[in-house]
Amino acid sequence: MAYDYDLFVIGAGSGGLAASKRAASYGAKVAIAEGDLVGGTCVIRGCVPKKLMVYASKFSHLYEDAVGYGWSKVESSFDWQKLVTAVDNEVMRLNQLHINFLEKAGVELIKSRATLLDPHTVEVDGRKITADKILIAVGGEAVKPNVPGAEYTVTSRGMFHLQEQPKHLVVIGAGYIAVEFACIMHGLGSQVSLMIRTDRILKGFDDDVRSGIQDAMTQHGINIICNSEAKKFEKVSEGIKITFSEKGKDTESTITADAVLVAIGRAPNLAELGLEKAGVETIFCEDEEMPRLHGYSVNCAITVDEYSRTSQPNIFAVGDCTNRINLTPVAIGEGRAFADTEFGNNSRIFSHQDVASAVFSQPEAASVGISEAEARQKLGDAVKTYRARFRPMFHSFTGADEKVTVKLVVDGNTDRVLGAHMVGENAAEIIQGIAIAVKMGATKKDFDATVGIHPSTAEEFVTLR
Repeated sequence: MAYDYDLFVIGAGSGGLAASKRAASYGAKVAIAEGDLVGGTCVIRGCVPKKLMVYASKFSHLYEDAVGYGWSKVESSFDWQKLVTAVDNEVMRLNQLHINFLEKAGVELIKSRATLLDPHTVEVDGRKITADKILIAVGGEAVKPNVPGAEYTVTSRGMFHLQEQPKHLVVIGAGYIAVEFACIMHGLGSQVSLMIRTDRILKGFDDDVRSGIQDAMTQHGINIICNSEAKKFEKVSEGIKITFSEKGKDTESTITADAVLVAIGRAPNLAELGLEKAGVETIFCEDEEMPRLHGYSVNCAITVDEYSRTSQPNIFAVGDCTNRINLTPVAIGEGRAFADTEFGNNSRIFSHQDVASAVFSQPEAASVGISEAEARQKLGDAVKTYRARFRPMFHSFTGADEKVTVKLVVDGNTDRVLGAHMVGENAAEIIQGIAIAVKMGATKKDFDATVGIHPSTAEEFVTLR
């Protein structure tokens, strides 16, 4: 049967863009459909604009730190509108850049949302299009809690478009998005309260990372409300009133803020995609208490095998909609591995082992490999840990009580480094390099045999004893 395209991609985010361009480079006829800006969550409403805001938020601390080094005190002011306008302009520039990349690669861009009709057919604006293979790369979207007044809150998408900087922001959530925005807004001068359901942020990260960031956030002046859950949001003259319950208390409490950011999780963006018509199976969560997005909860995902193939042999899925590891470089890697396998005569899978990640909080944190707790679950007492916690040299003159933590988790049986974790300035840049060693199977002896760069924070990883 003759098809309109060799490959039709639904979603022009990181995974879809990578796959479409790689497939086209092998001579495939490719089209990609996107109803939003081109670039996906990371470029449009995620890591790129967020990192720009992280940079902006650090200047207030630098002005203070400079005094200890002999610089005069700076009386500065911050222009919220100037920042959000600059961020939006950069997003639009990147959107056009990705469109240009598609054109250069020979990929046809269809600026609309596509819906599956059957295993080989999609519909776009009433037009039926056939393809030999279909790739779903629709990403995810933030969910809101199932409580009254949730419409008065914003998600991470809305944070980049607030018309005014909130004087007091309440952030609900304990994951990296919640933590990062709490630190960003605090650095920009807002009063920030972070409401979490347990007593610790960043579930899944190493405990030393979790405590290192949380302790620093509290020390910096962020109000962390632990063991609490929002029950209701109300619009009042002072802003938005949040009614919440606290573990161990019979009565409910309230807090009022100018804005409320909800960052409790993300669900795959599968609404009206037509998965059922094409026979594509999903992992579906039946728990009615889970927050949902168009019927899909944060635990939902498109079911795929190691080659990103769905239950239909010619339909594939990559990125956040498969809920494997929801990171941009992972989606890109999955997309390229798919294209190499299906169009490049190079069958391969993308490895999800030892993927490094970072939290762009203040202080910053990064990890690669497994946590100490995960290692002990697997190996018990055979696990060895090496850690150091110290005041960084930069703060010798600032007077700030800042701490850096570096940590290695080691298999005592083989001496292999299973995980590396850091809390402190430039953690992501440092762990990126260490990730190569961990991925290659380096041992603690290999680290010990490496000469450090002095004086630097990174050298601590090769001097741990």
